[in-house]
Amino acid sequence: MRPFVQTIRFRLTVLYSGLLIVAAALVLGAIYFAVSKSTEQRPYTVEYAKAQTRSGQYLGKIPVVQVEEVENAVNVRTLETLRNYSLATLAGLFLAALAIGWVLAGRALRPIRSITRTAAEIQATDLARRINLAGPRDELRDLADTVDTMLGRLEDAFRAQRQLIDDASHELRSPLAIIRANLDAVLTAPEATEAERARAVVIVDRATTRMTRLVEDLLASARRQAPAFVDADVDLAVIANEACEEFAAPAAGRALTLHRLLQPGLATVGDHDALRRAIGNLISNAVRLAPAGSVVTVAAGERDGWVWAAVRDAGPGIAADDRERVFDRFWRGHAGGGVSSRRDRHTGLGLAIVRQIVESHGGQVRLFSELGTGSTFVLWLPGRAGPSGQVPDGDPVV
Repeated sequence: MRPFVQTIRFRLTVLYSGLLIVAAALVLGAIYFAVSKSTEQRPYTVEYAKAQTRSGQYLGKIPVVQVEEVENAVNVRTLETLRNYSLATLAGLFLAALAIGWVLAGRALRPIRSITRTAAEIQATDLARRINLAGPRDELRDLADTVDTMLGRLEDAFRAQRQLIDDASHELRSPLAIIRANLDAVLTAPEATEAERARAVVIVDRATTRMTRLVEDLLASARRQAPAFVDADVDLAVIANEACEEFAAPAAGRALTLHRLLQPGLATVGDHDALRRAIGNLISNAVRLAPAGSVVTVAAGERDGWVWAAVRDAGPGIAADDRERVFDRFWRGHAGGGVSSRRDRHTGLGLAIVRQIVESHGGQVRLFSELGTGSTFVLWLPGRAGPSGQVPDGDPVV
Protein backbone atom coordinates (compact mmCIF):
# COMPACT_ATOMS: atom_id res chain seq x y z
CA MET A 1 0.00 0.00 0.00
CA ARG A 2 1.41 3.40 -0.98
CA PRO A 3 2.17 6.00 1.75
CA PHE A 4 -0.68 8.29 2.75
CA VAL A 5 1.11 11.44 1.52
CA GLN A 6 1.44 9.92 -1.97
CA THR A 7 -2.28 9.38 -2.50
CA ILE A 8 -4.12 11.53 -5.01
CA ARG A 9 -6.68 12.46 -2.38
CA PHE A 10 -4.01 13.88 -0.07
CA ARG A 11 -2.39 15.83 -2.87
CA LEU A 12 -5.74 17.24 -4.01
CA THR A 13 -6.51 18.21 -0.41
CA VAL A 14 -3.21 20.06 -0.07
CA LEU A 15 -3.77 21.72 -3.43
CA TYR A 16 -7.30 22.90 -2.58
CA SER A 17 -6.29 24.07 0.88
CA GLY A 18 -3.13 25.77 -0.32
CA LEU A 19 -4.95 27.72 -3.01
CA LEU A 20 -7.65 28.77 -0.53
CA ILE A 21 -5.14 29.89 2.08
CA VAL A 22 -3.09 31.83 -0.45
CA ALA A 23 -6.23 33.59 -1.70
CA ALA A 24 -7.33 34.44 1.87
CA ALA A 25 -3.84 35.65 2.79
CA LEU A 26 -3.78 37.95 -0.22
CA VAL A 27 -7.18 39.40 0.66
CA LEU A 28 -6.32 39.96 4.32
CA GLY A 29 -2.90 41.33 3.42
CA ALA A 30 -4.46 43.79 1.01
CA ILE A 31 -6.93 44.94 3.71
CA TYR A 32 -4.14 45.35 6.24
CA PHE A 33 -2.01 47.29 3.76
CA ALA A 34 -4.90 49.57 2.83
CA VAL A 35 -5.73 50.32 6.49
CA SER A 36 -2.10 50.95 7.35
CA LYS A 37 -1.71 53.45 4.51
CA SER A 38 -4.91 55.31 5.33
CA THR A 39 -4.06 55.93 9.02
CA GLU A 40 -1.17 57.90 10.52
CA GLN A 41 0.74 55.92 13.11
CA ARG A 42 3.82 56.39 15.18
CA PRO A 43 5.06 54.20 18.03
CA TYR A 44 3.80 55.63 21.34
CA THR A 45 6.52 55.59 24.02
CA VAL A 46 7.13 57.49 27.29
CA GLU A 47 9.99 59.47 25.74
CA TYR A 48 7.76 60.42 22.80
CA ALA A 49 4.99 61.50 25.23
CA LYS A 50 7.39 63.70 27.27
CA ALA A 51 8.46 65.47 24.09
CA GLN A 52 4.82 66.26 23.29
CA THR A 53 3.69 67.58 26.73
CA ARG A 54 2.62 71.13 27.15
CA SER A 55 5.09 73.07 29.31
CA GLY A 56 6.41 69.76 30.70
CA GLN A 57 3.34 69.34 32.95
CA TYR A 58 1.98 65.88 33.83
CA LEU A 59 -1.30 64.83 35.33
CA GLY A 60 0.05 62.37 37.86
CA LYS A 61 2.24 59.95 35.86
CA ILE A 62 0.14 60.31 32.66
CA PRO A 63 1.41 62.93 30.26
CA VAL A 64 -0.99 65.39 28.73
CA VAL A 65 -0.70 64.94 24.96
CA GLN A 66 -2.29 66.50 22.00
CA VAL A 67 -5.44 65.06 20.41
CA GLU A 68 -3.50 63.94 17.33
CA GLU A 69 -1.30 61.72 19.46
CA VAL A 70 -4.30 60.05 21.04
CA GLU A 71 -5.58 59.26 17.56
CA ASN A 72 -2.16 57.86 16.67
CA ALA A 73 -2.27 55.55 19.66
CA VAL A 74 -5.73 54.35 18.62
CA ASN A 75 -4.49 53.66 15.09
CA VAL A 76 -1.56 51.62 16.35
CA ARG A 77 -3.83 49.54 18.58
CA THR A 78 -6.30 49.05 15.69
CA LEU A 79 -3.62 47.71 13.39
CA GLU A 80 -2.32 45.37 16.07
CA THR A 81 -5.83 44.04 16.65
CA LEU A 82 -6.40 43.64 12.89
CA ARG A 83 -3.14 41.74 12.53
CA ASN A 84 -3.91 39.40 15.43
CA TYR A 85 -7.42 38.66 14.20
CA SER A 86 -6.15 38.12 10.64
CA LEU A 87 -3.61 35.55 11.79
CA ALA A 88 -6.23 33.77 13.89
CA THR A 89 -8.65 33.81 10.96
CA LEU A 90 -6.02 32.35 8.64
CA ALA A 91 -5.31 29.56 11.12
CA GLY A 92 -8.99 28.66 11.41
CA LEU A 93 -9.45 28.97 7.67
CA PHE A 94 -6.54 26.59 7.13
CA LEU A 95 -8.16 23.89 9.27
CA ALA A 96 -11.52 24.42 7.58
CA ALA A 97 -9.87 24.28 4.14
CA LEU A 98 -8.24 20.95 4.99
CA ALA A 99 -11.59 19.46 5.98
CA ILE A 100 -13.44 20.89 2.97
CA GLY A 101 -10.64 19.87 0.58
CA TRP A 102 -10.62 16.33 1.98
CA VAL A 103 -14.37 15.97 1.44
CA LEU A 104 -14.29 17.49 -2.05
CA ALA A 105 -11.33 15.34 -3.09
CA GLY A 106 -13.14 12.24 -1.84
CA ARG A 107 -16.24 13.08 -3.86
CA ALA A 108 -14.17 13.85 -6.94
CA LEU A 109 -12.29 10.54 -6.68
CA ARG A 110 -15.31 8.39 -5.90
CA PRO A 111 -15.72 7.32 -9.58
CA ILE A 112 -12.06 6.33 -9.70
CA ARG A 113 -12.57 4.08 -6.68
CA SER A 114 -15.50 2.49 -8.48
CA ILE A 115 -13.35 1.93 -11.57
CA THR A 116 -10.53 0.45 -9.47
CA ARG A 117 -12.89 -1.86 -7.56
CA THR A 118 -14.52 -3.15 -10.73
CA ALA A 119 -11.19 -3.64 -12.46
CA ALA A 120 -9.88 -5.59 -9.47
CA GLU A 121 -12.90 -7.91 -9.61
CA ILE A 122 -12.48 -8.65 -13.32
CA GLN A 123 -10.56 -11.79 -14.17
CA ALA A 124 -9.06 -12.88 -17.45
CA THR A 125 -11.57 -15.71 -17.69
CA ASP A 126 -14.59 -13.49 -16.95
CA LEU A 127 -14.66 -10.16 -18.78
CA ALA A 128 -18.42 -9.73 -18.65
CA ARG A 129 -18.26 -7.14 -15.81
CA ARG A 130 -18.65 -3.48 -16.72
CA ILE A 131 -18.18 -0.28 -14.72
CA ASN A 132 -21.36 1.41 -16.01
CA LEU A 133 -20.51 4.67 -14.25
CA ALA A 134 -23.47 7.01 -13.76
CA GLY A 135 -23.40 10.74 -13.25
CA PRO A 136 -22.56 13.77 -15.38
CA ARG A 137 -20.79 13.41 -18.69
CA ASP A 138 -17.36 14.55 -17.46
CA GLU A 139 -13.79 13.31 -17.91
CA LEU A 140 -14.22 10.48 -15.41
CA ARG A 141 -17.41 9.32 -17.13
CA ASP A 142 -15.54 9.31 -20.43
CA LEU A 143 -12.73 7.31 -18.81
CA ALA A 144 -15.18 4.73 -17.45
CA ASP A 145 -16.93 4.42 -20.82
CA THR A 146 -13.56 3.99 -22.53
CA VAL A 147 -12.64 1.22 -20.10
CA ASP A 148 -16.01 -0.48 -20.70
CA THR A 149 -15.43 -0.32 -24.45
CA MET A 150 -11.95 -1.77 -24.01
CA LEU A 151 -13.35 -4.58 -21.86
CA GLY A 152 -15.90 -5.33 -24.57
CA ARG A 153 -13.17 -5.62 -27.19
CA LEU A 154 -11.10 -7.82 -24.88
CA GLU A 155 -14.10 -10.04 -24.20
CA ASP A 156 -14.71 -10.45 -27.93
CA ALA A 157 -11.02 -11.18 -28.51
CA PHE A 158 -10.85 -13.78 -25.74
CA ARG A 159 -14.08 -15.37 -26.95
CA ALA A 160 -12.71 -15.58 -30.49
CA GLN A 161 -9.45 -16.97 -29.16
CA ARG A 162 -11.22 -19.68 -27.16
CA GLN A 163 -13.37 -20.51 -30.17
CA LEU A 164 -10.28 -20.71 -32.37
CA ILE A 165 -8.54 -23.02 -29.92
CA ASP A 166 -11.61 -25.24 -29.62
CA ASP A 167 -12.07 -25.40 -33.40
CA ALA A 168 -8.37 -25.98 -34.07
CA SER A 169 -8.28 -28.73 -31.46
CA HIS A 170 -11.28 -30.38 -33.07
CA GLU A 171 -9.80 -30.10 -36.56
CA LEU A 172 -6.45 -31.51 -35.44
CA ARG A 173 -8.03 -34.31 -33.43
CA SER A 174 -9.67 -35.84 -36.50
CA PRO A 175 -6.52 -36.36 -38.66
CA LEU A 176 -4.56 -37.49 -35.61
CA ALA A 177 -7.21 -40.10 -34.90
CA ILE A 178 -7.03 -41.24 -38.53
CA ILE A 179 -3.24 -41.55 -38.36
CA ARG A 180 -3.40 -43.39 -35.05
CA ALA A 181 -6.05 -45.82 -36.31
CA ASN A 182 -4.09 -46.67 -39.46
CA LEU A 183 -0.87 -47.12 -37.53
CA ASP A 184 -2.52 -49.48 -35.05
CA ALA A 185 -4.68 -51.40 -37.53
CA VAL A 186 -2.52 -51.64 -40.66
CA LEU A 187 0.99 -50.26 -40.67
CA THR A 188 2.12 -51.98 -37.46
CA ALA A 189 0.09 -55.15 -38.00
CA PRO A 190 2.25 -58.04 -39.32
CA GLU A 191 -0.71 -59.72 -41.01
CA ALA A 192 -1.59 -56.65 -43.14
CA THR A 193 -1.20 -57.04 -46.89
CA GLU A 194 0.84 -54.74 -49.10
CA ALA A 195 -2.31 -53.36 -50.66
CA GLU A 196 -3.69 -52.49 -47.22
CA ARG A 197 -0.38 -50.88 -46.26
CA ALA A 198 -0.32 -48.83 -49.46
CA ARG A 199 -3.87 -47.62 -48.87
CA ALA A 200 -3.02 -46.75 -45.24
CA VAL A 201 -0.03 -44.72 -46.42
CA VAL A 202 -2.27 -42.74 -48.76
CA ILE A 203 -4.74 -42.06 -45.95
CA VAL A 204 -1.99 -41.00 -43.53
CA ASP A 205 -0.48 -38.76 -46.19
CA ARG A 206 -3.86 -37.14 -46.76
CA ALA A 207 -4.32 -36.56 -43.00
CA THR A 208 -0.85 -35.08 -42.54
CA THR A 209 -1.41 -32.80 -45.54
CA ARG A 210 -4.59 -31.52 -43.95
CA MET A 211 -2.78 -30.93 -40.64
CA THR A 212 0.04 -29.12 -42.43
CA ARG A 213 -2.41 -26.81 -44.15
CA LEU A 214 -4.15 -26.10 -40.87
CA VAL A 215 -0.91 -25.26 -39.08
CA GLU A 216 0.21 -23.01 -41.96
CA ASP A 217 -3.11 -21.17 -41.90
CA LEU A 218 -2.92 -20.68 -38.14
CA LEU A 219 0.63 -19.35 -38.43
CA ALA A 220 -0.42 -16.97 -41.19
CA SER A 221 -3.28 -15.70 -39.05
CA ALA A 222 -1.00 -15.18 -36.05
CA ARG A 223 1.70 -13.48 -38.15
CA ARG A 224 -0.67 -10.81 -39.38
CA GLN A 225 -1.53 -9.97 -35.75
CA ALA A 226 2.13 -9.68 -34.67
CA PRO A 227 2.97 -6.23 -33.20
CA ALA A 228 6.34 -6.14 -34.98
CA PHE A 229 4.66 -6.24 -38.39
CA VAL A 230 5.79 -3.45 -40.76
CA ASP A 231 4.02 -2.48 -44.00
CA ALA A 232 5.72 -1.19 -47.14
CA ASP A 233 4.81 0.17 -50.57
CA VAL A 234 3.62 -2.66 -52.85
CA ASP A 235 2.07 -3.11 -56.29
CA LEU A 236 -1.15 -5.12 -56.11
CA ALA A 237 -0.93 -6.09 -59.77
CA VAL A 238 2.52 -7.62 -59.26
CA ILE A 239 1.27 -9.53 -56.23
CA ALA A 240 -1.73 -10.89 -58.13
CA ASN A 241 0.52 -11.98 -61.00
CA GLU A 242 2.83 -13.82 -58.59
CA ALA A 243 -0.15 -15.61 -57.05
CA CYS A 244 -1.28 -16.70 -60.51
CA GLU A 245 2.14 -18.14 -61.27
CA GLU A 246 2.06 -20.17 -58.05
CA PHE A 247 -1.20 -21.87 -59.07
CA ALA A 248 -0.49 -22.22 -62.77
CA ALA A 249 0.48 -25.88 -62.42
CA PRO A 250 -2.56 -26.95 -60.31
CA ALA A 251 -4.83 -25.09 -62.74
CA ALA A 252 -3.23 -26.81 -65.72
CA GLY A 253 -3.67 -30.15 -63.98
CA ARG A 254 -7.43 -29.60 -64.04
CA ALA A 255 -7.43 -28.11 -67.55
CA LEU A 256 -8.33 -24.67 -66.17
CA THR A 257 -7.35 -21.41 -67.84
CA LEU A 258 -6.06 -18.58 -65.65
CA HIS A 259 -7.15 -15.43 -67.43
CA ARG A 260 -5.32 -12.33 -66.13
CA LEU A 261 -6.68 -8.78 -66.37
CA LEU A 262 -4.11 -6.86 -64.35
CA GLN A 263 -3.79 -3.09 -64.56
CA PRO A 264 -0.18 -2.11 -63.77
CA GLY A 265 0.88 0.44 -61.14
CA LEU A 266 -1.67 -0.36 -58.41
CA ALA A 267 0.25 1.17 -55.50
CA THR A 268 -0.85 0.51 -51.92
CA VAL A 269 0.73 0.09 -48.50
CA GLY A 270 0.83 -3.38 -46.97
CA ASP A 271 2.63 -6.66 -46.51
CA HIS A 272 3.65 -8.27 -49.78
CA ASP A 273 3.58 -11.87 -48.51
CA ALA A 274 0.28 -11.48 -46.66
CA LEU A 275 -1.50 -9.96 -49.66
CA ARG A 276 -0.09 -12.66 -51.94
CA ARG A 277 -1.44 -15.28 -49.55
CA ALA A 278 -4.86 -13.62 -49.54
CA ILE A 279 -5.09 -13.61 -53.33
CA GLY A 280 -3.55 -17.09 -53.44
CA ASN A 281 -6.24 -18.45 -51.13
CA LEU A 282 -8.92 -17.13 -53.48
CA ILE A 283 -7.21 -18.65 -56.53
CA SER A 284 -6.76 -21.93 -54.63
CA ASN A 285 -10.49 -22.11 -53.90
CA ALA A 286 -11.33 -21.26 -57.50
CA VAL A 287 -8.97 -23.92 -58.88
CA ARG A 288 -10.37 -26.46 -56.45
CA LEU A 289 -14.07 -25.79 -57.09
CA ALA A 290 -14.24 -24.63 -60.72
CA PRO A 291 -15.37 -27.23 -63.27
CA ALA A 292 -12.58 -28.81 -65.27
CA GLY A 293 -11.87 -26.95 -68.50
CA SER A 294 -13.44 -23.69 -67.32
CA VAL A 295 -11.85 -20.24 -66.98
CA VAL A 296 -10.68 -18.61 -63.74
CA THR A 297 -10.32 -14.85 -64.10
CA VAL A 298 -7.83 -12.94 -61.95
CA ALA A 299 -8.21 -9.17 -62.32
CA ALA A 300 -6.86 -6.05 -60.61
CA GLY A 301 -7.59 -2.37 -61.06
CA GLU A 302 -8.23 1.01 -59.43
CA ARG A 303 -11.35 3.06 -58.73
CA ASP A 304 -11.97 6.21 -56.64
CA GLY A 305 -8.64 5.97 -54.85
CA TRP A 306 -9.14 2.27 -54.04
CA VAL A 307 -7.15 -0.56 -55.60
CA TRP A 308 -8.82 -3.93 -56.01
CA ALA A 309 -8.00 -7.51 -56.89
CA ALA A 310 -10.68 -10.04 -57.83
CA VAL A 311 -10.93 -13.75 -58.56
CA ARG A 312 -13.89 -15.07 -60.57
CA ASP A 313 -14.67 -18.72 -61.16
CA ALA A 314 -17.44 -20.74 -62.79
CA GLY A 315 -17.88 -23.02 -59.80
CA PRO A 316 -21.04 -24.12 -57.98
CA GLY A 317 -21.62 -20.72 -56.39
CA ILE A 318 -22.65 -19.83 -52.84
CA ALA A 319 -26.18 -19.60 -51.49
CA ALA A 320 -27.42 -16.25 -50.20
CA ASP A 321 -27.72 -17.57 -46.64
CA ASP A 322 -24.07 -18.69 -46.65
CA ARG A 323 -22.45 -15.53 -48.04
CA GLU A 324 -21.87 -14.00 -44.63
CA ARG A 325 -20.79 -17.24 -42.95
CA VAL A 326 -18.34 -18.16 -45.68
CA PHE A 327 -15.69 -15.96 -44.02
CA ASP A 328 -16.07 -17.57 -40.59
CA ARG A 329 -13.23 -19.70 -39.30
CA PHE A 330 -13.58 -23.43 -39.88
CA TRP A 331 -16.89 -22.97 -41.67
CA ARG A 332 -17.33 -25.33 -44.60
CA GLY A 333 -20.52 -25.27 -46.54
CA HIS A 334 -21.84 -27.53 -49.25
CA ALA A 335 -21.02 -27.13 -52.85
CA GLY A 336 -23.64 -27.23 -55.53
CA GLY A 337 -25.58 -30.46 -55.62
CA GLY A 338 -25.28 -30.97 -51.88
CA VAL A 339 -21.77 -32.45 -51.95
CA SER A 340 -19.85 -31.47 -48.87
CA SER A 341 -16.64 -29.56 -49.47
CA ARG A 342 -14.93 -31.69 -46.86
CA ARG A 343 -13.91 -33.97 -49.65
CA ASP A 344 -11.32 -31.36 -50.67
CA ARG A 345 -9.63 -31.61 -47.29
CA HIS A 346 -9.26 -27.84 -46.90
CA THR A 347 -9.08 -26.43 -43.39
CA GLY A 348 -11.90 -23.88 -43.51
CA LEU A 349 -9.47 -21.08 -42.58
CA GLY A 350 -8.65 -19.79 -46.06
CA LEU A 351 -11.40 -17.20 -46.47
CA ALA A 352 -11.20 -16.21 -42.80
CA ILE A 353 -7.52 -15.42 -43.30
CA VAL A 354 -8.34 -13.49 -46.48
CA ARG A 355 -10.77 -11.26 -44.60
CA GLN A 356 -8.36 -10.82 -41.70
CA ILE A 357 -5.50 -9.78 -43.99
CA VAL A 358 -7.62 -7.35 -46.01
CA GLU A 359 -9.28 -5.73 -42.99
CA SER A 360 -5.92 -5.35 -41.23
CA HIS A 361 -4.85 -3.33 -44.29
CA GLY A 362 -7.88 -1.05 -43.90
CA GLY A 363 -9.78 -2.71 -46.75
CA GLN A 364 -12.89 -4.82 -47.31
CA VAL A 365 -13.80 -8.11 -48.96
CA ARG A 366 -16.87 -8.30 -51.21
CA LEU A 367 -18.53 -11.46 -52.52
CA PHE A 368 -20.78 -11.72 -55.57
CA SER A 369 -22.20 -15.18 -56.18
CA GLU A 370 -25.22 -17.11 -57.37
CA LEU A 371 -25.82 -20.83 -57.16
CA GLY A 372 -24.84 -22.52 -60.36
CA THR A 373 -23.15 -19.49 -61.94
CA GLY A 374 -19.91 -19.18 -59.97
CA SER A 375 -18.48 -16.64 -57.51
CA THR A 376 -16.42 -13.46 -57.58
CA PHE A 377 -14.35 -12.39 -54.58
CA VAL A 378 -13.12 -8.79 -54.62
CA LEU A 379 -10.44 -7.39 -52.30
CA TRP A 380 -10.66 -3.59 -51.90
CA LEU A 381 -7.59 -1.86 -50.46
CA PRO A 382 -6.89 1.86 -49.93
CA GLY A 383 -4.59 3.24 -52.61
CA ARG A 384 -1.26 4.86 -51.89
CA ALA A 385 -2.71 8.36 -52.29
CA GLY A 386 -5.71 7.54 -50.11
CA PRO A 387 -9.31 6.75 -51.09
CA SER A 388 -11.73 9.53 -51.94
CA GLY A 389 -14.75 7.89 -50.35
CA GLN A 390 -16.35 4.61 -49.36
CA VAL A 391 -15.65 1.31 -51.06
CA PRO A 392 -17.42 1.37 -54.45
CA ASP A 393 -20.42 -0.89 -54.93
CA GLY A 394 -20.79 -3.52 -57.57
CA ASP A 395 -18.59 -6.13 -59.18
CA PRO A 396 -15.58 -4.39 -60.82
CA VAL A 397 -14.71 -7.38 -63.01
CA VAL A 398 -16.05 -6.92 -66.54
